[in-house]
Order: sequence, then C-alpha cells, then structure tokens
Amino acid sequence: MQLPFRPKQKMKQLLQESEPVYLTHEGIKKLEYRLAQIQQAELPQAIEDVRRTGEFGDFSENAEYQEAKGRMRKLHDQVTSIQEKLKQAILIEVPLGEDKGIVQMGSTVLVRSLQGPEKQFQIVGPQETDPLKGRLSFKSPLGSKLMGRSVGEEIQINTDKGMVSYRILSVH
Repeated sequence: MQLPFRPKQKMKQLLQESEPVYLTHEGIKKLEYRLAQIQQAELPQAIEDVRRTGEFGDFSENAEYQEAKGRMRKLHDQVTSIQEKLKQAILIEVPLGEDKGIVQMGSTVLVRSLQGPEKQFQIVGPQETDPLKGRLSFKSPLGSKLMGRSVGEEIQINTDKGMVSYRILSVH
C-alpha cells in the first residue's frame, strides 16, 4: 500500500528535484521582502482569522472558518516555497574583467535586429524573466543564442514571424 502525499510534501519533493534557482541580488531581495511580509503581517492575520472564525462553532458548516483555514494553508505553502528557493538560490553576479565582453548570466546586452530597432536585455534566470522589462532568461530562445557570444557577432532565431537576425552591439 502506498501512502498518500500531502501537497506540502509534493512541493518539497519537486523543489528538491528541481534545478538550481538563479537569482540576481534584486531577485533575492524581493523574495526576502515577500517572505518577511508574509511572516510578519499576512500570516499572523490569517492565524487570528482562523482562531476568531473557529469560535463560531461547527467547523463542517462554517464557511468563514474553511476560507480562513485555506488562506492560512496557502500562506504556509508560500513561506515554504520561498524558503526553499532561497536555500537553492545561486547568485547571478554581473560579469567583470575579461568576462565582461562575453554574454553570460548577469550581462546586459544591447542588440539590434536587422529588421528593427535596438533592444537592451539583461540575461537572468527563468524565475526573474520579464521580457517587457528587458529581462531574458538564459533558457529562452534569444537568451540561449546570446550566451557565450561577444560584440559584433550575429545570431538568428526562428520566431512565429520567421527568422530574425540580431547583431550584438555591446555587452556590459
């Protein structure tokens, strides 16, 4: 007979089996801020709500209690998830010295599409990806093609609009 997994156990197992979490200083600070916010404000409020609604009696038909309990569980799961990410975090440092001219995680790259304007991207881990803010994952199609390249090189990626060529103008 196999014992059932609880959701928290499944999450821990997935996090332990997953790959490293690559984060910038900013990404680590955001996670630490969110963790503090949950632990110092949201979780105490949720615990108080569970206590208060539990006093209404008959847990099976107490919708407010069930809702408060669910919110508290969700917050506990978020705390666990953030703590695991922080344990597994690998800091992405901005390249210095010889490595500064080669695209790698942490680099800021200025590229020009041969069909369009210049664009600037910072190469980050998948957890911090936000193309609208110029943050590309090193695993994305464009990010992975840029990795290891240097100024002056051209790359091509296949998009839904066809092949797009980019020239690397600068790497910081």
